[in-house]
Amino acid sequence: MNSVTVPLPAADTARRDFATIGLIGLAHGCSHFFHMLLPPLIPVFKTEFGLSYSELGLLVTTFFVISGIGQALAGFLVDRTGARPVLYAALCSFILAALAAASANGFAGLMLAASLAGLGNSPFHPVDFTILNKRVSQPRLGHAFSVHGISGNLGWALAPVFLIGLTEATGNWRMAYVGCALVAGAVLMLLVLYRDAIDDRRGEWAHEKAGAVAVPAEHPMAFLRLPSVWLCFSFFFFTTAALSAIQSFASPALKSMYGLPDSITAFVVTGYMLCGAVGMVVGGFLVSRSQALERNIGFAMAGAAALLMLAGTGWLPGVAAAGVAAIAGFGTGLAGPSRDMLIKRAAPPGATGRVYGTVYSGLDIGFALAAPVFGALLDRGHAQGIFYGSALALVMGITAASLVGIFRRRVR
Repeated sequence: MNSVTVPLPAADTARRDFATIGLIGLAHGCSHFFHMLLPPLIPVFKTEFGLSYSELGLLVTTFFVISGIGQALAGFLVDRTGARPVLYAALCSFILAALAAASANGFAGLMLAASLAGLGNSPFHPVDFTILNKRVSQPRLGHAFSVHGISGNLGWALAPVFLIGLTEATGNWRMAYVGCALVAGAVLMLLVLYRDAIDDRRGEWAHEKAGAVAVPAEHPMAFLRLPSVWLCFSFFFFTTAALSAIQSFASPALKSMYGLPDSITAFVVTGYMLCGAVGMVVGGFLVSRSQALERNIGFAMAGAAALLMLAGTGWLPGVAAAGVAAIAGFGTGLAGPSRDMLIKRAAPPGATGRVYGTVYSGLDIGFALAAPVFGALLDRGHAQGIFYGSALALVMGITAASLVGIFRRRVR
């Protein structure tokens, strides 16, 4: 029997969209908050447990390796079971990770916390984008992607303040991790309370690809034959490598090149992320008004690459170079919503979770592999290589995005 979908009134559609966007934004912010579960207190762990920086660095690598592998696999689970139960399980894993950190008595306990946090982080992109693509109406989808990206930046920014602040307020770093468990628990309760707004199993919305339900069943791995999937993966790998370079090493690189004090360089990463958030807001409007996604990405990221290269030349006064590096974040943020829409268009019907899981695993691999490479550059005295290398990575990302567009036009 054929069913007829009755369009919702405009006010009801807007209310539904805003509820979904807000809840998924909150969940994504929580996932980025837990990216930073251990790094802010690394100096405490070094003193408390007598660990080396190599051992402490391995905790971060473990997080991203587990998250990357799990993200690719989680996409299949999302397509099979639906996104909402997987989201609940991910938040439960975050609660366990925070409690494991709170009770850690050495390297093994911290490794367990890193592993549980990586496992919890792994499903978020296939979960989030499956729900957004199915529940948010087309006119607001670009803005949904903007909010999604901004919430991630805010999660990154909030975690160090929360962990360090609570540690100083209580005089006990373990209480900070109890607080993290409460944060994840509160987010989980809110998502359960408003579960109808994140239900992705109630059929396809009007903006889904026409004829998606009638597409013949394919092997679950068939999407891996699509060049666009691997080009999107490459795009994420290269752009995340650039982000990793700036997040981890922009501050010491500027100090080495320009002799700037820590009081100035410490704010470069914060400025980069804030400019990125502003760029994402503008990028959401850009997606709504432009179908040339590859062009949007190319112009935005080329501008960011040019600014990073300028910061690396040594031609500018030190403070100006720090400002230019921070402003480059606007370009990468501006490209964000177009990037997410590009992946949506590259995903075949019925494989949204698998495609997003595979593509976004490039993000985790980029974080895991780029930091040692850029760290080695800095160790060898090539501070300018942080900016030149990140600019080169952005150019490689532009190339991958352009090729996605070429392949997509060929199959039309």
